[in-house]
Amino acid sequence: MRWKLLRRRLSISAPRVIVRRHLPWPLRWAFVALVLGFSGAIALWAFELGKDIAGLDRQAKAELAQLRDEVGRLRQQRDAAQSLAHAADSLLKSERAAQDKLAQQLRQLEAANMALQADLGFFEKLLPAGPADQGVAVRSLQVEPQMPGRLRYQLLLMQSGKAAPEFAGHVELTLAGTLDGRPWMLAAPDGPRALKLKQYARLEGVLEHPPGAVVKTVQVKVTDAGGAVRATQTTRL
Repeated sequence: MRWKLLRRRLSISAPRVIVRRHLPWPLRWAFVALVLGFSGAIALWAFELGKDIAGLDRQAKAELAQLRDEVGRLRQQRDAAQSLAHAADSLLKSERAAQDKLAQQLRQLEAANMALQADLGFFEKLLPAGPADQGVAVRSLQVEPQMPGRLRYQLLLMQSGKAAPEFAGHVELTLAGTLDGRPWMLAAPDGPRALKLKQYARLEGVLEHPPGAVVKTVQVKVTDAGGAVRATQTTRL
């Protein structure tokens, strides 16, 4: 009898058995989540406790504070370097402007020096040897032909005496020579030139004449305001 019951239970014809759980699956999942959360909290607490024990957190905060101080110091150095660069740039621009101004002044001084040297050469060329005459005198008259029908002249007039009054009068140039084999004379086309001088006066210009004329002499005559002749000089070509 027992053998038959045992064989029936082990055979295909054995009755079905249904296994029922004691807890529903939502409760089981909630329990698992609670256990995992509790375990994670314990692990995090243990990790923080380990860092406090080992001093890692304090060291990291100290390093962070040190890095922040270093960044602040580097920023200050950068700002100072930028300010210095701007100041150097402004100073360089000022120096360049000053150099340009000095170069311009140097060019002007060189031009003035060249003009003074030209005047000195002119005076040295025109001034003859010997003492000067009293009153207004024609110190020198230079005449150079430029082309047929044109002469260029340079004239230096001087008045002796340191306290001499200003002289006012006229200067007249006259050309003399031959034209077509006959005696020929021509006054300056522009007529007598007004003259005022205290110590000296330098005059220069161009004299036009007929291209066929042969100029032999050039005469300069200085007259005062009343028409009286004060000085004359004749230059031969």
